[in-house]
Amino acid sequence: MRFLFYAPLLAVAPGMASAEPLTFHAAIERAQQQAPSIKAKALGTDAARAARPGAGALPDPTLGVSVESFPISGPLAFKPQRDDFTMARVGVSQDIPNLAKRHAQQARADSDIKVAEADTAVEARTVEVGVALAWINLAYAERRLAALDGVLSRLERVVGTTPGAVASGTARPAQTLAGQQAVAAMRDRRSELVSNVARARAMLTRWTGDPAPEVAGPIPDFVVDAVALRAGLDGHPSIRMSVAQAGQADADVRLAEAGRRSDFGVNLAYQRRDPRFGDYVSAGVTISLPFFTRNRQNAGIAAAQANAGRVLAEREAFRRALAADLDAELADHVMHHEQWMRARDTLQPLAEQRVKLETASYGAGRASLVDVADAYVALADATLTTLDREAKVAADGAGLIFTYGSELR
Repeated sequence: MRFLFYAPLLAVAPGMASAEPLTFHAAIERAQQQAPSIKAKALGTDAARAARPGAGALPDPTLGVSVESFPISGPLAFKPQRDDFTMARVGVSQDIPNLAKRHAQQARADSDIKVAEADTAVEARTVEVGVALAWINLAYAERRLAALDGVLSRLERVVGTTPGAVASGTARPAQTLAGQQAVAAMRDRRSELVSNVARARAMLTRWTGDPAPEVAGPIPDFVVDAVALRAGLDGHPSIRMSVAQAGQADADVRLAEAGRRSDFGVNLAYQRRDPRFGDYVSAGVTISLPFFTRNRQNAGIAAAQANAGRVLAEREAFRRALAADLDAELADHVMHHEQWMRARDTLQPLAEQRVKLETASYGAGRASLVDVADAYVALADATLTTLDREAKVAADGAGLIFTYGSELR
């Protein structure tokens, strides 16, 4: 049963041993190269580019074959060889949409390419943010685990002295139980941190494709420039996407307006009759007549114009929301930084000092093991709180720069 429990871990052990440690920038580069979502968007862009040459091109010509003036009544019924008018006809016709419509189709195809390119950039930005946060989460999850292990080992050394203290009469037997309870509680907390490491590693695997990623190198120091982020907001991929969508809507308006212009067509036919009579050649031109524009073309134009207005309004609404999100996240970043400084410079040093004082008092017989255990629990809390707040600051910085920055990476 024990072997079956550890079998999944043994199965992934070779992959873990061969995994190459990833620095922060290496993880981002790998995600950009291997993310299937980016590949999918890039293929969409390729599809839009491949469709561009056909935009605005003339439609395929049409071949027509027919028998004309075949008699079905009268004295010559079903006797075409005696009829003067029966003939076989072979013709070719070509529709020619008006030039404005063809130019609008070309503009629509160009805007489709821009939208696809912007969509790829949006997905690339999403992947960058995801892998950056996943790498930071794994790095700090491992730091939390290492920090708790350090506090736990110190507490276990103190608890290990209690049997001697009980034997010498300087400690009560119940204090041994209190120390063991504190160690058990801290080990429970350690199990939670081990799970958090595994979850963070799984998330990094999602973005990089590495089955067992290991972080390496220092955590980057993200310098957030609020002025530069606000100034570069118009370069955000989502804003560029909305601009490209506005181009699509404008092209649709032009295409709808071109519907009020006449389209043309040409045709050429060869007509063969009985050898006793001569053959014919026919040529003609067709012109569409958009007379009833009120319920047809004008309705389409109105719909296209309304859609273009909707796209513009949505773009402005999105830009305002993006600016508001940026300001809110900048405010959170300032708050998290202040809280981190307070924990690093005040809370954790005080907890460390309390451990030293309680340990010294316990050695002098003026404090109980319960007091020492409480001090170590408080130290563990302060240490993990400091790392939690530091992780928030790092995640805020990465999120701000990778989400709102133009080309800051």
